[in-house]
Amino acid sequence: MNIFVINGSPKGAGSNSYRLTAAFLEGMKQTLPYIQTRELFISQTDIKPCRGCFSCWNRTPGQCQIQDDMQQVIQDLLWADITIWSFPLYYFTVPGSLKNLIDRQLPMLLPFMEEKEGQVGNGNHPSRYDMSGKRTVLISTCGFYTAEGNYDGVYSLFDHLCGHRNYTAIFCGQGELFRVPELSALTDGYLSHVKQAGREYGNGGISVETQELLKQLLLPRDIFEACADASWGIEKCGGKTGENGSAPKKESDTLVFTRQMAALYRKESYSGKDIVLEMYYTDVDERYQILLGRDGSRVYTDGSLTATTKIETSVTVWRSIAAGEIRGDEAMMQGLYKVTGDFNLMLKWDSYFGSSRPQAEREEAPPSQKSTNMNIMLIPWIVLWVVPAIHKQWGCLISIGVCALVPLIFYRNKKTVYDVLTNVLVTGISIIMLAGASEKWMLPLSYLSFGVMWLGSCFRKWTPLTAHYSKNSYGGDKAFKNPLFVKTNRILTMLWGILYLCTSVFTWFLMRTPVSSLAGLINSVLPVFMGIFTAWFQKWYPAKVAAGK
Repeated sequence: MNIFVINGSPKGAGSNSYRLTAAFLEGMKQTLPYIQTRELFISQTDIKPCRGCFSCWNRTPGQCQIQDDMQQVIQDLLWADITIWSFPLYYFTVPGSLKNLIDRQLPMLLPFMEEKEGQVGNGNHPSRYDMSGKRTVLISTCGFYTAEGNYDGVYSLFDHLCGHRNYTAIFCGQGELFRVPELSALTDGYLSHVKQAGREYGNGGISVETQELLKQLLLPRDIFEACADASWGIEKCGGKTGENGSAPKKESDTLVFTRQMAALYRKESYSGKDIVLEMYYTDVDERYQILLGRDGSRVYTDGSLTATTKIETSVTVWRSIAAGEIRGDEAMMQGLYKVTGDFNLMLKWDSYFGSSRPQAEREEAPPSQKSTNMNIMLIPWIVLWVVPAIHKQWGCLISIGVCALVPLIFYRNKKTVYDVLTNVLVTGISIIMLAGASEKWMLPLSYLSFGVMWLGSCFRKWTPLTAHYSKNSYGGDKAFKNPLFVKTNRILTMLWGILYLCTSVFTWFLMRTPVSSLAGLINSVLPVFMGIFTAWFQKWYPAKVAAGK
């Protein structure tokens, strides 16, 4: 399979449209391993405009009088089984240099007039060569929020060249987003769809489902246009100039970056209370405030608002975090930036700002991923501590029955090693009690076993027990890469483990008193207070670290 790629962008391999083309080709190569590719970068070629002399039709049939790179282009077009035209949209059609190349294809046609069945327009010229079986792909990006309604000129041109829709087209709006590193999480997702389109095209054609994915907007129109306006770095005004006829004031790169970040604000995440985010960029000594309100966001440069959350960082660090080059949580743990005020904004950053991802700490786990459930681990223990105290034999049998039923829940939930270990320990303790062991010894032993299980998970090479269950609210397994998340859970797991070690000692003494039958209920009080402490600590500790304390 021979593929000829014509890159019509003046920016060459650095163009947005070529990024899509490269992804499409990568997908095709996965389906069609035996591919030969030739690439033409029009910015590096010498192709002069057509003179309209028609020498290629009469004096030198099939040969152009202009001696430049077009002769090789024609040979490559004849060699190719698939030609991919990659270009940005310029004034609602192809760039001028690419139009020159199209004009210079005249030697490939015969001068005679003919009518083709199903052709576009009136009149046509037959091909000088056998072009049957050859396929054409168009890949293009534009700067508008959508491709819909902006490619009429391109469709018309290639309908004449190839026949009505006798080609495959991938037209993408919001093309300028592909050059913004801070939005790579967003654009990489789209490129994966383009890659999938390449795989499917290699198998015969792009599916309807993939075509629909390619038509989806990367950002909502209002957010994209706000980002696009901010990217120019000049004040938006009604005329061509600023006040008193002067040129619009040029804004600093840092302010442009802040405006683009603010433009990504999702107003549907508004919680009913305005948020004022203050960004202080230490390396350039610039401070800006972003008001996040019901109707959208607005950037203030005069510091007139009272900040609810303050971030102190260098521009370099924040750009690297936004681009995904370093993790926001790791940068925080290293003291590369500080956060004071309401830390809740940081925990919910993705819901407020979407794909700018300065701190990918709190993301919802994918819907297809099974989540863990701490209740699966806790219920067998609770039954063991409460029910046998009421009736030893039936209580132990019920504990064993609960453990036997737990595996049935795993079809909906992801099991952890602690769920399995719980079943083994609770079942074993219940069987020993049924065999005649005294609950005065076995109940304290159960608390000891429970505490050791928690403390044992705190060794550095293991992930702390609580992290296996709280990860569901922090992006699933990838939360384990978050050092702040792991450290917070390591501290909490250790405290819970110590609590139950102390409980085992307290229970041992309590079982030798007249109220021994109430041991399970009495020992339920301390975990309630510990649960309240845990809820507070999960918010307080990350905020403390973020503030650099």
